[in-house]
Amino acid sequence: MNPFETLRFAFGGLAANKVRSGLTMLGVLIGVAAVIILLAVGNGSSQAVKDSIEKLGTNALTVSSGGGFGGTSTATSTKPLTVDDARALADPASAPDVESVAPEVTTSQSALYNGTSHTVNQVVGTYPAYFKASNSKVAKGDYFSADDVLNSRKVAVIGSTTATDLFGTASPVGKKIVIGGTPFTVVGVLETKGGTGFQDPDDTVIAPLPTVQNAFTGFSGGISQILVEAKSAGATTPAQNEITEVLMSQHGIKDSSALDFRVSSQASLLDTQASTNKTFTVLLGAVAAISLLVGGIGITNIMLVTVTERTREIGIRKAIGAPKGVILGQFLAESTLLSLVGGGLGVVGGLIGSRFTIVGIKPVIIPESVVGAFAIAVAIGLFFGSYPANRAASLRPIEALRHE
Repeated sequence: MNPFETLRFAFGGLAANKVRSGLTMLGVLIGVAAVIILLAVGNGSSQAVKDSIEKLGTNALTVSSGGGFGGTSTATSTKPLTVDDARALADPASAPDVESVAPEVTTSQSALYNGTSHTVNQVVGTYPAYFKASNSKVAKGDYFSADDVLNSRKVAVIGSTTATDLFGTASPVGKKIVIGGTPFTVVGVLETKGGTGFQDPDDTVIAPLPTVQNAFTGFSGGISQILVEAKSAGATTPAQNEITEVLMSQHGIKDSSALDFRVSSQASLLDTQASTNKTFTVLLGAVAAISLLVGGIGITNIMLVTVTERTREIGIRKAIGAPKGVILGQFLAESTLLSLVGGGLGVVGGLIGSRFTIVGIKPVIIPESVVGAFAIAVAIGLFFGSYPANRAASLRPIEALRHE
């Protein structure tokens, strides 16, 4: 029997039980689509986090209170960061690889404009250097100036989400908003950064540091963190070392294992994110692979039922001279067709499903996952169909013909 006749008989066998064949294909379809979509979600999540980190600026370093990561610090007490610490870091003699320094205080407040109220995710008090270090660009208006900081003026630059929620399509520049009971004049609106997660980076208000301290946080509690910009991407490591030395001197720390602050770079965050995402993607792939395994078991069950139902047919074909290889090839062709058609439909379903946003994440398809999922589906059809096919080919003609 030539391959075309084998395929014709295989199609005929599947067509004879359309519902059963369709349900089996559905199992393979779900498995393949699950692999493609879940891996695309993992990849999309990774890309979104990576984009968010890179938008902060590749030269940016963040100094925050507390010991080193992983609980490695032996500090018995933590001294809060202060504006004096920021001034020390801005000294070119002590930190020649530091380009700019921006101390920050953060809080959350309600903003009000013409009866419209909005709870701002983050109100930041800082210096003008913050905008360049954090890669925050103005879309409308302008930044506030160093003179605004020196004179504690009540001016603010707002994020695009804050602008939309308070002003709709109108331009906010030059208008007054009331934040936590204090009036501020909007001087600029930032470009949209976008991002995923619980915090919207575009829902923000940025104002001069002393203004925010005077209105909300006070002057005695220190600052939240210090954003430092290195002179270049290659200077981040020496700048990190200089920051550590300066702050150890500022805080009177002699032992480098007893730091009461930590310095993190975007490169370290990207490395951590890449490692976490690899584990996350492997987990998603493993979960999706279970669906493919279930589809394979379904192929085995269906083909065993098919062999049982067609035992007399097998006996007749063997009685008139059909060799074992022909019977084996026919049933293997049927199981492979089930996985081929189901896998093909699964690829289509996965590609369509990946076009939609899932739990706030835009999936990014991994081409290798499409090819791999389809190939695995076909391999599963061959593997799980081999046992029923071999069982059919091994039947003795006399026993098959006696089967009721």
